[in-house]
Amino acid sequence: MAAEAAEAHRQVEGSQLRSALLSAVGHDLRTPLTSIKAAAGSLRDTELALSDGDRAELLATVEESADRLTALVDNLLDSSRLAAGVVVPGLEPVGYDEVVALALAGVDGVRRVVVEIDESLPAVLADVGLLERVVANVVDNALRHGGGAPIAVRASAHADRVELRVVDSGPGVPRGAADGLFEPFQRLGDRDATSGVGLGLSVARGFTGAMHGTLTAEDTPGGGLTVVISLPAAEPVPVTSASEVFS
Repeated sequence: MAAEAAEAHRQVEGSQLRSALLSAVGHDLRTPLTSIKAAAGSLRDTELALSDGDRAELLATVEESADRLTALVDNLLDSSRLAAGVVVPGLEPVGYDEVVALALAGVDGVRRVVVEIDESLPAVLADVGLLERVVANVVDNALRHGGGAPIAVRASAHADRVELRVVDSGPGVPRGAADGLFEPFQRLGDRDATSGVGLGLSVARGFTGAMHGTLTAEDTPGGGLTVVISLPAAEPVPVTSASEVFS
């Protein structure tokens, strides 16, 4: 009976997600497609006098819209995989420093990101590809909603876990609303042409959970939001005794 109830719950969630995905396709995917079509039409119009600067700007619009469309489709597909329960991670030891470097290579605005990760920290048990997506989505969210200030990425070990913190000093979120950030299609703000379908953090939490980790949010001291990725250490984290500290 418990198994049947769990399966019924999963089917309801899947149906709700499919309905939400259709709604998202009707709005958020249409926006970058419209931008691409408008820019391409202007470039093809032989009667429209365009300077080299105008052409470069229109081509940049096409490229940015295509990148946004790709990111949206990736998150939609990932959400469908999570809803279907087909995400099976291949866990292996990996360092946060390695994964962060991979993730930042595909993130816009990376010059605003300050990485402060000690390479001697213990490795975590994770799927490299999934963890890269998690870090990229969390950092991208911080860059878009962090108020334009630099983003700090830090890591630390605690007992049998190793945590990665993505810290911004932006406006933060209202008290009690932090957990809602991880719900599908929740953005805690007005919809706009660049905000996406609100799946980035939802996908990130789903992938983190599949790797036996947690993804949470907390207030940044002094203002802002800190998103914490916590994963099991690949090996027990050594505990330093008081005698070793003062010897």
